[in-house]
Parts: sequence; structure tokens; C-alpha cells
Amino acid sequence: MKSNINISISNWKTIQNQTYDIVILPWGATEPHNYHLPYGTDTILSEAIASLAVEKAMTKGVNCMVLPAVPFGTQNPGQIEYPFCIHTRAETQKAILHDIVFSLYHQGFRKLLIINGHGGNNFKNFVRDLAVDFPDFCIVTADWYTVENDTEVFDNPGEHAGELETSVMMHFHPEWVLSLDEAGVGDVKPFVISALNDKKLWLPRNWKQVSEDTGIGNPKKSSAVKGKIFAEKVTDTLSEFICDFAHTNIDDFYEK
Repeated sequence: MKSNINISISNWKTIQNQTYDIVILPWGATEPHNYHLPYGTDTILSEAIASLAVEKAMTKGVNCMVLPAVPFGTQNPGQIEYPFCIHTRAETQKAILHDIVFSLYHQGFRKLLIINGHGGNNFKNFVRDLAVDFPDFCIVTADWYTVENDTEVFDNPGEHAGELETSVMMHFHPEWVLSLDEAGVGDVKPFVISALNDKKLWLPRNWKQVSEDTGIGNPKKSSAVKGKIFAEKVTDTLSEFICDFAHTNIDDFYEK
């Protein structure tokens, strides 16, 4: 991380005379990720992706500040039974986001980009409410792992601790990834009702019933090379958006 873009390691002397176009908020979770990835994977990767995207935007003259990543997300039934898996209610997440926006608003900031790393997090309704409460403050959200086509890079991206997440973690922090020999295969037990498997209807999966190793997706073909390719594609796209976001007035988001 660099001190001029990450507030956690910045100081007042560094930032007091700077201007920032956009504030970036990484958001993750604390939960098991198969046997080979750390509990903080979603948080670590959302912050790493955010920082790299901001570094690229800075080369184009756009200044952003990355806030400390929020390390807690919403969990499915079954997950909360695992030791140290932390579940935050939607009301809690909304309160955290509201207080962040409230603080930034009073400091004169008007643009926030949430870079989310956890599939259980959903900010849309919170953002709608905040748009009513703070009509001249704009919040955009992105699930970083969906920004680019993952099937162009991975054989089987997986949903949780699979090839995608494992590869990107191997790229950014190989020291925190156990040998893939230690990893489970991430097999998933489907619903008995086909419409739920087809996602025509939705029901939260009971994690202990659908996965024996807590993973969803086989990580065995993961590699740091794949992770780097995907991370570069994602952060190229995000940095381009950040620049467009910075240069567009909130009242001019729509074609005339």
C-alpha cells in the first residue's frame, strides 16, 4: 500500500494540502475460505484491487483516497456456526455506511466508490436510501470479481475460494496461500428443487449442508499468473471508470 492513497498509513502532513476527487471504500468479510485461503480473503482482495485501481487512476491525474476496508459481511445460514465467522446484519452495514457518508459529506466529499469483495454483501437498497438523504452525494458500487469476464482467464472461476479468488490471492499475497495440495475441491451439493439451482428463484444456501470444506469451486488449477492477468484487467476497467467518475458532474450523469 502507498501512503498517498491509503488513509490507514497516511498522515495529516501528507494529505492536508491535497485534494481528492473520489473516496474509495473496500468492503469484505471475515469467514473461512476452504482450507488454503485466509479468513480475511474478501477484505484483503477488495483493498488490494482498490489500491491498484487508484494507483492507475493517479497516473491519469485523478486523486483518490482508499479508506480502511470494512472486514465484516453478511453470512448465510451454516456459516455462522464456523468459529470466528462474523455475521453483520443488514441494519449494521447500513448504519456503518451511513456514518461513513455522513462524515465524508461534512468534509466536503461528494463521490464514493464501494469496491466489494464478498458475495453476500448487497448495498443497493442502502444506496437508494442515502441518495434520498444526501441527494448531492453519489455512491457507486462494484463487485470487483464481476467487473471483467472471468471465463476468459479461468477454467472454473468458482464462487468462494475457487480458482478466481485463489489465483488473485496468489498474485497479491502468495505468502498467505497454503499449498493447493491442502485445499479441498470445493464441491457443492445442489438443491433438490431445480428452479433454485437455475436461480429462477432464490433461497440462501446453508453453507454446512452444501460444502464440506467451506469452498464453492475447485481451486486446484489456480495460479499467480492467472491472478495477475485478471487483476490487471479488473483494475484497468475500474481505473478507467474512476477517471470518468471524477470528471463527470453529479448533475450530468445522463445524456441531454
